[in-house]
Amino acid sequence: MRIHFIVGILLIAATLLVTAAFYPRLPDSVPIHWNTDGYADHYAPKWSLLVVNPAIMAGVLALFFLLPWLSPRHFEVDASRPTYLYIMLVLLGVFAYFQGVLLWVDVSGRLNASRAITGGVCLMVALLGSALGRIKRNFYLGIKTPWTIANEDVWAATHRLAGKLFVVAGLAGLTLLAFGVRSSSILFPLLAAAVIPVIYSLVLYKHLEHQGKL
Repeated sequence: MRIHFIVGILLIAATLLVTAAFYPRLPDSVPIHWNTDGYADHYAPKWSLLVVNPAIMAGVLALFFLLPWLSPRHFEVDASRPTYLYIMLVLLGVFAYFQGVLLWVDVSGRLNASRAITGGVCLMVALLGSALGRIKRNFYLGIKTPWTIANEDVWAATHRLAGKLFVVAGLAGLTLLAFGVRSSSILFPLLAAAVIPVIYSLVLYKHLEHQGKL
């Protein structure tokens, strides 16, 4: 467990160091959001790059450190310790990647930030999907609907399905990006992968309820 948090701290430190190295070359006002056509539509002072993403990463690290203590009995997130630590590192890695995209765009201007960030989201979804089926029932991670929380079998079946859908949707999104599909169109498979498990958990719960298996 300790090594995962050491890696997390190193990722945050590396993000800060790289940002500090690029800082003198940044314009006073930097783009931080782009529309689906790849044009910047929101700007912020360059000092925000030293604060926002590193602060979010530090918050993620602190939250995952506290999760075992926050979890109520019989719903301990610690029961899925390797999985939740893997999820923590995926999230930290993605935020570090986003910071790299911002810096590269602001310094070189030779990158379609909208597509690069969408690609990062797709990769994150696929990586998270590979872990969803291993998450034990808890209140913090996973597909948390009233029906998955209420029944362990519904939780397990829903997360097996969600894991497969997330991996497929993430890889499909990356493939579509490679073929030049607009970033906005790639949201549809990602949204489908998020919504279908929610509906499935309700249908499965009611099916088990009807059969008297709850």
